[in-house]
Amino acid sequence: MGIFAQLQALFRTPPPAPTAPPKIATSLAPLGEERRQRPRLNAREGTRVLIIDDSKTILTVLRKFLRSAGYETAEALDAESGLASLPSQRPELIFLDIVLPGMNGFAALRAIRRDPTTRDIPVIMMSGNEQAMEQFFGSRIGADDFMKKPFSRQEMFFHIERLLDDQQIPRRAATRHAET
Repeated sequence: MGIFAQLQALFRTPPPAPTAPPKIATSLAPLGEERRQRPRLNAREGTRVLIIDDSKTILTVLRKFLRSAGYETAEALDAESGLASLPSQRPELIFLDIVLPGMNGFAALRAIRRDPTTRDIPVIMMSGNEQAMEQFFGSRIGADDFMKKPFSRQEMFFHIERLLDDQQIPRRAATRHAET
């Protein structure tokens, strides 16, 4: 027997002992269920969503995801035009990018929260920029949720679902608690 074969024999681990197969749960508790196995909770048909992002790709993806589920969408490529469209669009939910040309998403969010006609609209901030994400989590200046880019369809609907009240209407957390 050669030296290589002796070393193999010396360091060979024995095969694992047979074990019983793992038990498979026959019923899943609601909290233990994987998100994809639960039916998705959508906002009511026709919910108006404003998407403010300078990326045409993100606008297109969000529009496609939302419209396929019965939402109405409006889009803006910068914060200024998004804010200007608020009175006419009257959105019930806003997706707002943090890094935008001109006015950034934080300044736009402050403007939304200062205006009595828009302050109660839930806002989901978005960014793929690590520094913007850190700044967001450090400040929490009135956003209702944060979605990291890139995102999946399931993630987007998960963030919306977290904002829905009993009538499937997106609401700010403070507004939901004040009404109950």
